[in-house]
Formats: sequence, structure tokens, C-alpha cells
Amino acid sequence: MSRTAAALIIGNEILSGKIADTNTAFLARGLFELGIELRRVVVCGDEVEAICSELNALRSSHDLVFTSGGVGPTHDDVTIEGVAAAFGRPVVRSEAVEKVIRHYYGDRATEAHFRMANMPEGAEMLRSAEAPWPTIVIDNVYVLPGVPEIFELKFTDLRKRIDHGHEFHSQAVYTKSGEGEIASLLEEIARAFPSVMVGSYVKWHAEDYRTKVTFDGNDPEQVAKAADMIVEKLDPAVFVRREQ
Repeated sequence: MSRTAAALIIGNEILSGKIADTNTAFLARGLFELGIELRRVVVCGDEVEAICSELNALRSSHDLVFTSGGVGPTHDDVTIEGVAAAFGRPVVRSEAVEKVIRHYYGDRATEAHFRMANMPEGAEMLRSAEAPWPTIVIDNVYVLPGVPEIFELKFTDLRKRIDHGHEFHSQAVYTKSGEGEIASLLEEIARAFPSVMVGSYVKWHAEDYRTKVTFDGNDPEQVAKAADMIVEKLDPAVFVRREQ
């Protein structure tokens, strides 16, 4: 059974449409490559109570939770406070991170900069040669920044830690049939192979096919058998191709 993950995307700028969230797509692709199923994505504003409430719901029902945003030096960066509240812990100042900030900013360091040294008491700090600030981890929650370039850098650095060697295997079958015409067949396959995720995607302007059906799972044999089933039951006249 694959591990599950959730993402908590934090920021008023996301909810207002001022900034487009690209971190979710990057995270989803990365987790899929590791065989981890991203089951839920929640977006909330920069409010301690909202972060606390949403995080508690997610961490209790998923193996891993990744937060994005709200860890900078400004007044609306309250993710650390929200995470601490979710775990019932106080916010403390890390002397080690303070030193990093002093070294990085020198005489330009302000109290606002030192806000980035705050963290929930007892949190783990993961250091990386690729990024100046450590990644905060507490239980099954990974606290990541919202800036896409840094988010991607930090998640890439985390891959070795969360990779258990159970990657997803995928196959795809292309057909000229519409989704409605094969819906009952897809339901039958999904029941026959509960460990395989079956998805269908319509392409309106493709030259040679109408629907792409995907099969994803941790067991390559089950994935192959699920794909075999649709190929066997499709009318040869509507079968286009199969990709492995």
C-alpha cells in the first residue's frame, strides 16, 4: 500500500490570485516519482488559527504533510506560529539559525530577519549545502518556503529522506472512445485491481485518439494486468496504442 501525502499551501497572495501556485504541481510530480500518493491539497490564508486547524486535520490522516509559504521575515509570515499551535508547542529562537542569519546578512541583519530563526520547540532542523536556511521538520510535517525556486531546491534535497524505494509504475492506453462509452469498463477494471489507480483524460483536439486511460500503482504486475484488461475488452477498431 502506497504512502499518502497532503499539502497545505499558505498565503493570502494565493487566495487572491496575485500569485499563481506552482509548488503543488512540482510537489505532486516529485511525490509520484517516489510512489507517494498526494491525496489532498488545502489552501489557506496567513492566519495562525486556520493554519493550525488545517494542519491538524491533514497530519492526522496522511503519512506526510508538506507546507508551503509563510516562513519569511514579514508580519504576515505566521506559518511557524500556526505549526507550533498545531502541536501545542511554544515558538523558540534557534541560536544556530541566528548565527547563520548574522553570517548571511552581516550588519544588514534586522529583527525582521531574525524572525526566520523562530521554530516550534523540539523541531528538527535539516541542513543542506544547497540552501542557507535549514528545513524545519516536526513529526510528519515538513515546513517549506513559498518561493518556488527555494521550495523546489528544498524538496529535491528531501527526496532521499522520504524515498523508501516504492516508486509508481505506469502504463497508458489510448482509445478513440469517449469517456462515457468506456466508463463502465473502467469501473470494472478499478474493482478488479483495487491497488491500481485508473484515470481517464479526454483530449478534444488530438489527431489520433479521444481518451487516454492511465494505470498507476506500486505493483508493476498489477498495473500490467489492468492495462491488459482494457486492451482485451476494447473493440480493436477504437484501440489506438499502449504505452509502458
